[in-house]
Amino acid sequence: MTSSNPSEAYNFGRDAHYGHNERYERAEEFVKVVKGLWDSWEDDAFLRDRASARYFDPDKLHYLNHKDKHFTVRGPLNVARPPQGYPVIFQASASDTGKELAAQIAEVIFTPLHDLEQAQKFYRELKDHAAKYGRGADEIVVMPGLNVVVAATEKEADEKIRYLQSLIHPDVGKELLSAALGGIDLSACDVDEPLPAHLVAEELGRSNSRVSYMLKGNPTLRQMYEQFGTGRGQRTVKGTPSSIVDQMENWFVNRGVDGFLIQPPILPSGLDEFCARIIPELQNRGLFRTEYTGSTLRENLGLRRPASMYAKAG
Repeated sequence: MTSSNPSEAYNFGRDAHYGHNERYERAEEFVKVVKGLWDSWEDDAFLRDRASARYFDPDKLHYLNHKDKHFTVRGPLNVARPPQGYPVIFQASASDTGKELAAQIAEVIFTPLHDLEQAQKFYRELKDHAAKYGRGADEIVVMPGLNVVVAATEKEADEKIRYLQSLIHPDVGKELLSAALGGIDLSACDVDEPLPAHLVAEELGRSNSRVSYMLKGNPTLRQMYEQFGTGRGQRTVKGTPSSIVDQMENWFVNRGVDGFLIQPPILPSGLDEFCARIIPELQNRGLFRTEYTGSTLRENLGLRRPASMYAKAG
């Protein structure tokens, strides 16, 4: 709903993508619609009573009858209310408009954060914004992406990073950056020259957090796509299990994050390495569970189960 990828418009009957603010306006209404559809049936609507030959209580079935600027949806949904009440609502955004929507509707925020001070500022602002909409700080989980490259030594980790970066073909690197920069054409640019000055100015003006961190020091296009491509715009940490967990713990303890969404550089081996080498170190420090505490994603994230909009108070 809020992706900046212009190609998405072509799959939904449009010749051009919606503008930034309109995407978020539509997303706000869309979430309202899907929540209403998830509440089509109250939790105890399905009786399944053979004795009375009643499969469900019709008084606990609700039509949404939504009609607004972007969507017209009658409902109801043809499935029971989910075990989690609602599926966990994730949002990926760091713009001011995105943060405002996240404060209203998001439960997990996925966003690129590259230094602790930036993360702490984002964390405080988002939690404070949530209070404006009557939501508690514990109702939103901040989980930025984290690209982890783990090795037995720091030197080996550096070598792994360099090898991974060497695999990015220049044409692929340009395409990755082009998408992150809003679809601009980089095909004629020399990869061993800096990004043209007018494009740098445009990006700094947009405050695009996915790429602005890479503009420091006037890097070449190759240096930019190597840095961006390795972690797909997310923060990369490299080193030994102990040094990596030191950084993760520092961000968590100092209120920069509630957790991380792990993005291994390669699959499945990168995920296997994280599970085998990072998870035990986190567990040894009491930073990660040793067994699941619930049966749903919502429970394991520590998020409450939302009541149906039709539930009676008291």
